Amino acid sequence: MILSFFDQFMSPTHLGIPLIALALSLPWVLIPTPTNRWLNNRLLTLQGWFINRFTQQLMLPINLGGHKWAVLLTALMLLLITLNLLGLLPYTFTPTTQLSLNMGLAVPLWLATVIIGMRNQPTAALGHLLPEGTPIPLIPVLIIIETISLFIRPLALGVRLTANLTAGHLLIQLIATAAFVLLPMMPTVAILTSMVLFLLTLLEVAVAMIQAYVFVLLLSLYLQENV
Repeated sequence: MILSFFDQFMSPTHLGIPLIALALSLPWVLIPTPTNRWLNNRLLTLQGWFINRFTQQLMLPINLGGHKWAVLLTALMLLLITLNLLGLLPYTFTPTTQLSLNMGLAVPLWLATVIIGMRNQPTAALGHLLPEGTPIPLIPVLIIIETISLFIRPLALGVRLTANLTAGHLLIQLIATAAFVLLPMMPTVAILTSMVLFLLTLLEVAVAMIQAYVFVLLLSLYLQENV
């Protein structure tokens, strides 16, 4: 029973071929594409409003040089939200519970922001490693600490997304298993447990959207420091 709780996080395979690439590409099919008509339907209008508002809020504190990242960050936000929400459906696989995938998204994007900062403004980028007014004896220690914190950023991005989604899925499965086991013995307790499960599911929907937003927001803050 203990091992079966973690079976949902195993990457699906068919004839020995990993299907994670298929799991990553299929969500894009569910996103409606704009048409050439003058008036779109309500779904496309709502999607366009959401994308515009999100992009405006994300790019507001960033100068014009960082607006080139608008399409990339918005597409990443849509991908993460779609994967996280689809992963809450029964008998589905959530690719964003895999640390390797999240690190594969976090490390190249974080590294790109660092390279942009070192290329465009190397003095300011290196200046983040040493706060102004630091006493001379503490300079070597602070440089080491700030360098470590800089390299921990992508690890924190990937681990945060993985840990929050994994914990939520495990908690939902544990409570659902408890409700199923308690149903023939204590129906009242099972009903109360099912109500808790319903509320937890609503919470996990919010967590799925918030974690996707936090992932992209932190990347935009890293970009803001280096542009």
